[in-house]
Amino acid sequence: MNSAILLVDDETNVVSSLERALIDEPYKIHTAGSGVEGLSILKGNRIKLVISDEKMPGMTGSEFLSVVKKLFPDTIRIMLTGHASLQAAMNAVNNGEIYRFFAKPWNEIELKLAIRSAIEKFDLEEENKRLLKTVKRQACELQQLEKSYPGITSMQKDTEGNLIVPEISTSDEDLSEIVSLIETQLKAKGDFE
Repeated sequence: MNSAILLVDDETNVVSSLERALIDEPYKIHTAGSGVEGLSILKGNRIKLVISDEKMPGMTGSEFLSVVKKLFPDTIRIMLTGHASLQAAMNAVNNGEIYRFFAKPWNEIELKLAIRSAIEKFDLEEENKRLLKTVKRQACELQQLEKSYPGITSMQKDTEGNLIVPEISTSDEDLSEIVSLIETQLKAKGDFE
């Protein structure tokens, strides 16, 4: 259960209703009765999705989601309100960059599907960041190899489509260093034992 959701609403019956709707879903659910309480929970937990009411005392939902966007930009944000004014929707979209907007009473199936979609979006974005970091690291490693052994990164194919690796005159010590570097990279990826 690594997907945590935060439900923020000053009406406890709404929070309870949302919890009941999600009881069979594989999420860790946190609840807050205000935006300030919600921010406190966000600081201490890795939350993938926030669902917030708009009309709350102290801090409106759109103000809360705007702060969430600034402090926790990766967290997906959904607005849930019984006061679906055009201004509230515009504030939530423009300032909080919300993912979805639902009016109370909500359609349970649509809300569950939106939550699943939001969690998938979060996970995909995390995986993309991880892969981008790996690609950047590998590009730096290739640049270092190219500096030490010019031509090693250029790939050519023969008439049958096989890669031709240029011959590099190296001492046994240099060759041992290259093999060690390749083994280290494979171990890091889990492809070598």
